[in-house]
Amino acid sequence: MPESKTQPVRVLIADDEADVRDAYRQILLENEVTQEIAGFRELRSRLFKKSPADTARERSLARGAVFEPVFVSGAEAAVSAVKDGLANNQPFAVVFLDMRMPPGPDGAWAATRIRELDPAVELVICTAYSDVDPLEIGGLAPPEDKLSYLQKPFHPHEIRQLTIALGSKWRAERRIVRLAYFDTLTGLPNREQSRNRLVGALQVAKEHERTLAVLYLDLDNFKRVNDTLGHAVGDQLLCVVADRLRGSLRSGNAETATANAIDTSRLGDLARLGGDEFMVLLPNLRAATDAGAVAERLIAALREPVQLARNSLVVTPSVGIAIYPRDGADAETLLRNADLAMYFAKRRSPGTHAYYDVAMNATALHRFTIEEQLRFALERNEFSLQYQPQFDVRTGNISGMEALLRWNSAQLGPVSPGEFIPVAEETGLIHAIGKWVLRSACLQARAWQVENLPFERIAVNVSGRQFALAEYPAEVAAVLAETGLPPSALELEITESVVMADEEWAEKAINQLKSIGVSLAIDDFGTGYSSFGRLRHFSVDRLKIDRSFVSSVTECNDDRAIASAIIAMSRSLRINVTAEGVENFPQLAFLQEQDCQDAQGFLLSRPLQAEAARELLKRVEAASAESRTQRLKAIMG
Repeated sequence: MPESKTQPVRVLIADDEADVRDAYRQILLENEVTQEIAGFRELRSRLFKKSPADTARERSLARGAVFEPVFVSGAEAAVSAVKDGLANNQPFAVVFLDMRMPPGPDGAWAATRIRELDPAVELVICTAYSDVDPLEIGGLAPPEDKLSYLQKPFHPHEIRQLTIALGSKWRAERRIVRLAYFDTLTGLPNREQSRNRLVGALQVAKEHERTLAVLYLDLDNFKRVNDTLGHAVGDQLLCVVADRLRGSLRSGNAETATANAIDTSRLGDLARLGGDEFMVLLPNLRAATDAGAVAERLIAALREPVQLARNSLVVTPSVGIAIYPRDGADAETLLRNADLAMYFAKRRSPGTHAYYDVAMNATALHRFTIEEQLRFALERNEFSLQYQPQFDVRTGNISGMEALLRWNSAQLGPVSPGEFIPVAEETGLIHAIGKWVLRSACLQARAWQVENLPFERIAVNVSGRQFALAEYPAEVAAVLAETGLPPSALELEITESVVMADEEWAEKAINQLKSIGVSLAIDDFGTGYSSFGRLRHFSVDRLKIDRSFVSSVTECNDDRAIASAIIAMSRSLRINVTAEGVENFPQLAFLQEQDCQDAQGFLLSRPLQAEAARELLKRVEAASAESRTQRLKAIMG
């Protein structure tokens, strides 16, 4: 952040002679006398009504550089003063060092130690002797362009102008450094500075055989804040996050200082890497488990609600942890592995932390291979659809077909939807893939209709990324118009978690889709946090009971009770119910007892290729005159 122009220049004077220190004091503190004279002149101008031009001229004469000098009498005291100034975030801009300060070390000794502490400070060697070799001292306290020499006796103007020039140079360099190595929004060290700090800390850890940790933090759903509330609010949130991380690290350091477990006193141990990513460096760990404790403290600090723009926001970070030397011996490896661990924490459960594990590399490589191959899967015609029948358990007829996406990669072979769908969503590829699925399913359903095959609807799963698009309803309408499928024959399935993530948008989007004429189903019902009271606000046509409840209805009384309640409540709200994952006859019998409308699962039929699904529909048509049991037997083969 920019420094105020009136902020005093901190100057350290080290000289063993009291008279010389007094001379410095008179020169550098004369501005106080000047201010008193300025006050007198101002009073005189008011009394004698001087012109504004004369008053302004006298004010400009009184205005000058402001110094904050500190005086010490020896080299060791000078080194201590510089060290204290840095610790209190009050560094000196200029240090005047007398070359000879008996009986202690000389100015060259002090210059060497001070340069090690503060590479940016301007050093001035003062001497009355001609035997001082600038080249020699320049080698001890480089660089030479930050080392000046002053011959005694000196003139007051020489001291003052030298201090002003060197102080201005120091400030200008400081501003440049802040722009190059610090984040302008939060004031934290940036990626380059944090890397330099990590490289230095690794060298120290290696020399002293210490354990070190890198924590990689990424805010969960930060993009949503920017998209919904604007980038200005997003910037405010990042500043709050930075302040909370600072405060958490400082308080944690105070708690663990006596145990000497974790050293997090330096602000450089916290950095903003870019966007919503932060890094914390723990340079001296007692044990690897301490890093997890710090991660939990940071997560807890950020979980507290933030009030911004009349909105109460709750932000959680996912944190990845890499430990030196176990997880890497250089900065790049540790950062990469901590980032990888963060990704796994976010995928597993946002708002948690994870330690890096070697197995993550293989998983990450597989994931990146999936992404690479997925980008060209549409062009290579590697996708296909299978169709799983949905049976009306009351009549034994097929009420619908659910279109299920399959991917047979030329390089990877068959890839599970559980693997490639999350990658498609993260990369945005799901938009093109989802549109292909919708169009292909509608074309197939229309072809079955043309053959007068007995089925009511085609069900298509909708990704949360697709559902969040304002233009998605128009996209559905365009596909229906292109394929000629009546809207009433299309059912879109949206997971419960997607609906509950943004109920206001979900209600609006569902109403828009309903206005087209399609029906809506809530998939995986029972796994989220919705309720029938909240569902009344959504114009949904069907609930699909999650397979986790259906699979245990004959064994677990609780799941049996939940499934019965869902069916009964849905009936009272005139919402249809489909039970997923029916795999045995006792489960089917239970659903029939509860008067559940539809069921699907391996007991009734596995997902089928289009031609096999067509043959199944023909068998259903042929068995239309049979009883429910006979029809089910004929259908199931």
